[in-house]
Amino acid sequence: LVHCNLKLCVLVDLDCLRASCCFSELTRTSCIAAHNPETMFSLVHTSGLSLESGAVSRRRRSHRSPIMNVLHAAPSGSSRPSVSPQQSSVTPKAINTTDKLELSELTAVSPLDGRYGRSSAPLRHIFSEYGLIRFRVLVECRWLQKLAAIKEVVEVPPFSAEANAVIDKLATDFTVEQAQLVKNIEKTTNHDVKAVEYVLKEQFARSPELAHVLEFTHFACTSEDINNLSHALMLQEAVHKQVLPAMDKVISEMTRLATEFADVPMLSRTHGQTASPTTMGKEMAVFAYRLQRQRQQVAAVPFLGKMAGAVGNYNAHMSAYPNVDWQKVAQEFVTSLGLEFNPYVTQIEPHDYIAELFSAMIRFNNILIDFDRDVWGYISLGYFRQKTIAGEVGSSTMPHKVNPIDFENSEGNLGMANASMEHLVNKLPISRWQRDLTDSTVLRNLGVGIGHSLLAYSSTLRGISKLQIDTARLAADLDNSWEVLAEPIQTVMRRYGVPEPYEKLKAFTRGQRVTQHSMQTFVEGLEGLPAEAKEALKQLTPANYIGNAVQQAKTLPHHLH
Repeated sequence: LVHCNLKLCVLVDLDCLRASCCFSELTRTSCIAAHNPETMFSLVHTSGLSLESGAVSRRRRSHRSPIMNVLHAAPSGSSRPSVSPQQSSVTPKAINTTDKLELSELTAVSPLDGRYGRSSAPLRHIFSEYGLIRFRVLVECRWLQKLAAIKEVVEVPPFSAEANAVIDKLATDFTVEQAQLVKNIEKTTNHDVKAVEYVLKEQFARSPELAHVLEFTHFACTSEDINNLSHALMLQEAVHKQVLPAMDKVISEMTRLATEFADVPMLSRTHGQTASPTTMGKEMAVFAYRLQRQRQQVAAVPFLGKMAGAVGNYNAHMSAYPNVDWQKVAQEFVTSLGLEFNPYVTQIEPHDYIAELFSAMIRFNNILIDFDRDVWGYISLGYFRQKTIAGEVGSSTMPHKVNPIDFENSEGNLGMANASMEHLVNKLPISRWQRDLTDSTVLRNLGVGIGHSLLAYSSTLRGISKLQIDTARLAADLDNSWEVLAEPIQTVMRRYGVPEPYEKLKAFTRGQRVTQHSMQTFVEGLEGLPAEAKEALKQLTPANYIGNAVQQAKTLPHHLH
């Protein structure tokens, strides 16, 4: 029983509101509801619970909005037991925070898997525990097939089509259910890669041909031979299938804005003060070009791999088969996976390429933060209006507001992404002697920065789609800023040898209200300027003093390609 400040009595089965931890979306909603009767009604009804309110609530019912009426509607088939106000002294039953809840949008600790779960879903196949196991299985299977192709390894003869079909199916169609078998075995082994080996051996044993070569599963491998290749394949798939396409969409939309607003004049601001005019399109072109450069650097990062054993010298390989050129075999194997071979390694592939990749992504993200903040400012100045979306709420208390939430959301997620990736950039290239374990737990977070980056790119695109330019507001701002023409006037004065041009314009404009009339009067009174120069200066306005901004905006596609 919850007794609110408005003497509103609500019967709630709090057992239905149990949370696995303090930070899930469900717990957050419950805390808000405890201080907000309207939200409590919403929580109760949308959770499928029964509710009966006191007299105050009944009086309020007639004043509800259509949305609140929907939220207050009792679920089909539910009953509403009567509760008297006198029962308000009953002690509420506490939420049991020790109960284990199934993972869902409401119970996930990370917003990537909770609130933003639908947006980050494409990454689950790549960066989840299942995704890592899937790639490990792929590497183990391909290594066994590679051994069968080495003539000196006579104990593993070339496989038949049937045996290869068994291996191929495991390599390409490993299921979540099979991955669960790996996790079950890991409870005993306390070693995730060894658990993969055991599950594969069990699967191979079902084939009479493969049953004879079970012990060549994971042959001469250290766990990091499998892991480093798995991580490289994970990153390669994420970058090629998710990151680069998302970056391209952002750049494409900025290019569209550059072209669409190429000739829309705009007052510049340097140090927050009025400055020489530009066009909105040219300013969009600046961001598109900057982002394209970083996008190309992301795309150019190679994905490296090794298969060199416990300390990078092929010790175990050569002890068993000294006549095999194992470094050549390793290079052939790594490149067959679509990766680039790293010939100089320790137990681990040093991860330098991961640092390079995330550094390039951080630079892309920083430029996008710059864009988000600039557009946020343009919206604040009224240069852009935002399309309203039916049903959306801008503020919980100020109904008129249409906030630039998409650009703010993007900026926040870019900050989270950069923080995560920056730690990987600084940590991963450092490992004590031939290897320590500090990289292991860190590498399990490869998808965090990428996930927040993709959320941010999506938010920026959504924000761009709502932008509507207000040319009248832009024009009014320009017309109130005639002082910006001090620059061309003093420059022309320099050309014709008029003494102290800068000082004269400084005295005329600084701290003064400058209008079209006062500026043209000043030009007319200048001594030493030819008549044609005066006439040309008098034709200048803040709206047409834009240099080659239009040309820059319109030629952007040429420079991008």
